[in-house]
Amino acid sequence: MQILESSEPGLGYQFAIEIVAAVERIKATPGMWPVLDDQVRRCLIHRFPYGVIYSVDEQRSQVLILAVMHLHQQPDYWSERT
Repeated sequence: MQILESSEPGLGYQFAIEIVAAVERIKATPGMWPVLDDQVRRCLIHRFPYGVIYSVDEQRSQVLILAVMHLHQQPDYWSERT
C-alpha cells in the first residue's frame, strides 16, 4: 500500500476499505461471483483493478480468501494456493 500512498495520500486507506467491502459482499453472498477454477471464485474490487480470489467450504460455512490479485499481472499466480 506504500505505492498507493506515495502516488496519492489516503489512497492506500481507500484501497483497504474497498478490500474489506468486497470481503463483506463475499460473506453475504458467496455464490454470487463467477467460478474461475474448480471451487475458486473472484469478486472484483470497486475503483481498483483488483479482485479477491476465494473459495467456500460449504460444510463449515466458511470463506477462505486465497489472494488479493491485481487483474493485469500474472493472472494465474494464485492457483498454487488452492
